[in-house]
Amino acid sequence: MTGQGNQAGVRPDTAAHRLSSEASAEGGKLKRAVDGISRRILTVTLRGLERDGILTRTVRNVMPPHVSDELTPMGMTLREATAPLLEWSTTHLTHIDAARAVYDARTDTPPA
Repeated sequence: MTGQGNQAGVRPDTAAHRLSSEASAEGGKLKRAVDGISRRILTVTLRGLERDGILTRTVRNVMPPHVSDELTPMGMTLREATAPLLEWSTTHLTHIDAARAVYDARTDTPPA
């Protein structure tokens, strides 16, 4: 769901879910999995999740730098806790998009 999230523009549970599909991921692979996000915003979000104890980031000092991310045990519990919400939003995404289109087409509401 676009437009929903933290200050960096990415929902932490979405990043955690994408990461947890394999329990760890490299930066480029994760960026491809999270649609519509810039590398900078993804990095800011992942650093925030690291700060929160949700994941650990390992930077290998090679050229180009190699970063891998892995969920912590607490991060795995976040994934488990938010799995129903992610499933619900995925199931209802077409309905949400349709409702947004109807709302956006109304002339009696100010733009968001």
